[in-house]
Amino acid sequence: MMTRAYQEIYLSNAQAALGDAFDYAINDCQIPGADFVKLFTTSSVSKRMENGEASFIAGKSGIEIVRDVVLETTGRQLDTEPGEHFGRSREYWIGWAVCAYQWYSSRSYSEIFAVITFADLQNMYYTLHEADISKFIDILNERMCEHFKETNLKRIRSSYGCSQAELSKRSGVSLRSIQMYEQRNKDINKASAETLYRISKALGCTMENLLEKQSE
Repeated sequence: MMTRAYQEIYLSNAQAALGDAFDYAINDCQIPGADFVKLFTTSSVSKRMENGEASFIAGKSGIEIVRDVVLETTGRQLDTEPGEHFGRSREYWIGWAVCAYQWYSSRSYSEIFAVITFADLQNMYYTLHEADISKFIDILNERMCEHFKETNLKRIRSSYGCSQAELSKRSGVSLRSIQMYEQRNKDINKASAETLYRISKALGCTMENLLEKQSE
């Protein structure tokens, strides 16, 4: 598996906290969704959640997260009391789903929200909120690939903090091959099982993580 910032056992807590944060900020504090996204992504709170800081993924409530974000970015102290909510709101789902994708992909919240807007997410709610989260993840993956135009190999290698030359040395796969896979001059999906195994072992991910999703 690709190395992630925190273990999956904490994911549901992090999702619930970010879901509550979006719900409280937008529905109780009346902060427009796009504005809250900007505040959240520019704050240190989003980075601390990405890094898996225990106090943020398992300690703080959504309300505390919003208050930390607003205080840090605007200097305002929020004291709005949360209202009564029955069931999960659309805004809750947005925070909940984006948190799942962030954990799965190891991308930053800034990168994610650079590709998909709050309005996009609102529209996605109607068709996806009852579907398995994997469908949302697949759709976002596709959008990310279109936007960033980088291969899974390059993304994982960069996240691992490894240069192409270092990866070549560790894996025994030629530097030229690695460069060609990353530049899409060679199709990594057609690489030999041994090549995929060597690269995946060097990067601490699965062979499947390196494959590129094919267009239907």
